[in-house]
Amino acid sequence: MQLRLKRLARLLLAAIALAGTPALAEVNIYSTRTPDLIEPILAEFTKATGIKVNLVTLPEAGITERLKSEGRLSPADLIITADISRLAEAKDAGVTQPLDDAELTRVIPAAYRDTTNHWFGVTTRARVLYASKARVKPGAITRYEDLADPKWKGRVCTRSGGHDYNIALLSSIIAHDGEAVAKKWLSGVKANLARRPQGNDRTQVKAVMDGLCDVAIGNTYYYGLMLADPEQKAWAEAVYAVFPNQADHGTHVNLSGMALTAATPHRDDAIKLMRFMLSPAAQKTYAELNFEYPMLDTVPWSPVLQRLGGKFKIDTVNLESVSRQRPAAIRMTNEVDFDG
Repeated sequence: MQLRLKRLARLLLAAIALAGTPALAEVNIYSTRTPDLIEPILAEFTKATGIKVNLVTLPEAGITERLKSEGRLSPADLIITADISRLAEAKDAGVTQPLDDAELTRVIPAAYRDTTNHWFGVTTRARVLYASKARVKPGAITRYEDLADPKWKGRVCTRSGGHDYNIALLSSIIAHDGEAVAKKWLSGVKANLARRPQGNDRTQVKAVMDGLCDVAIGNTYYYGLMLADPEQKAWAEAVYAVFPNQADHGTHVNLSGMALTAATPHRDDAIKLMRFMLSPAAQKTYAELNFEYPMLDTVPWSPVLQRLGGKFKIDTVNLESVSRQRPAAIRMTNEVDFDG
């Protein structure tokens, strides 16, 4: 009997001790970004704060649907995506919550955060044209609109028109010029393709090096990633970047961004991570390792990005207005059968 009482006492003490133990300091992230692009920053955060970060990588269209299915029981605290439309989609679906945080709004320009504080930009990148050094003279192509000019027939390469990066670019053209002009442009680009859309941005640059086409559409950070890869360095060295529309509205940029989920179980720790993502240390890592443009003006660009083109005129159209054109851009891409 005494033995049983002692055991019960130990169990009771253990239960009391467990009940008094604070919840584990951690943050759960749902992300569409390639893990190696953000894991170095997350490791820095854990080292600085002791807060554990659990990263779940999902398909580009997977975050919102997963959060909706999980509802209030979702373990996710933050979402991190590489496209404005995915952030807007999550907000519209009701799976994010607003965050009125003076520190975030102070360091992030208004163009790169939601007007109701549901999402916040972390870094930016430009969607540029990669032109063959051997076959395209500087100045021969200067605008996105030039991609539809018949003189480029059979000379253009791109990934799927339905990919988020190209949908965002088309959305920006709709925002500037309207649907009729944008659809005519998209049909013209399709007519100029050297091959059926395929692969990713890097394989388009390889196609330029291989002589399959002369101009490719791609994001700026891929240039640095190619230079850092011994097998792909020659691809990058075969091209130069054209930052389109410098004489008018500027080059289209998109962002990687983050949002606090509606069901976050670790809200305070998640906010700490959000602030850390905009700290000089994290922004420096993004700039130097990931070749993205830092949100903070005080953090210098990587030497690779400076070599690629230096300062350039950024499209002034608000990214929120671009995201609202996404349904039209998707419909238009299907109507012209861009990938067909």
